[in-house]
Amino acid sequence: MKTTLFLMLTLVGTALAAEAELVTKTVEYRQGNAILEGFLAWDDAVKGKRPGVLVVHEWTGLGNYVKKRVEQLARLGYVAFGADIYGKGIRPPTPEAASREAGKYKADRSLLRLRARAGMDQLSGHPMVDRSRIAAIGYCFGGTTVLELARSGADLQGVVSFHGGLDTPFPDDASRIRARVLALHGADDPFVPPAQVAGFQDEMRKGHVDWQMVFYGGAVHSFTNPEAGNDPAKGAAYNEKADRRSWEAMKSFFKEIFSN
Repeated sequence: MKTTLFLMLTLVGTALAAEAELVTKTVEYRQGNAILEGFLAWDDAVKGKRPGVLVVHEWTGLGNYVKKRVEQLARLGYVAFGADIYGKGIRPPTPEAASREAGKYKADRSLLRLRARAGMDQLSGHPMVDRSRIAAIGYCFGGTTVLELARSGADLQGVVSFHGGLDTPFPDDASRIRARVLALHGADDPFVPPAQVAGFQDEMRKGHVDWQMVFYGGAVHSFTNPEAGNDPAKGAAYNEKADRRSWEAMKSFFKEIFSN
């Protein structure tokens, strides 16, 4: 019994020590005259340079959900940075306000790309980041954003869109994509209609992009976020299986793109 208790306490102590190695920081940076405030995390127990992962928030701005994803990525051994597209202090409190704020950038994809690029530059400048191994992931609005970053010709190894919007006013820019692309999509997402999905696939083919798309049956919009609730009839809802499977798909994708 004493031996078992000792082992349990040792394991708990080890877990707490590992947790203590996680470093997080709020980082102020700029894009033009705009002041932005991102969230950085890494595991200080990992030595040497490592891949960096840019994470772009949903339409509600950089909040607790995306910060948790940043921390998860840091625990996997990456330097992760939650970008701020909207600007310091701009965190829409209601769906209506979020729609208005996101709409500004959906209507101005050039500005959206610049904001995403500012986050990428902030990440790649970190001394522990291997600048030759950088990826970007995004959720909903953030999925749209990382795809636009890829279309801008950014030097990324890969981008992952989780239930993101797939449309763009510049489909010909797919020919500029240097990254491998993974789109993780709810098969029953009412906010991204079949015509938009077909248009995205056609864009990827015409641009000769190295791309993959995975559909999750029964999943609607926001399927990775528990805060979305559990009623698919509303069009946005959490789906535990799709959340777990999509995260594993991302991990497998990273293993592929960062091993070369």
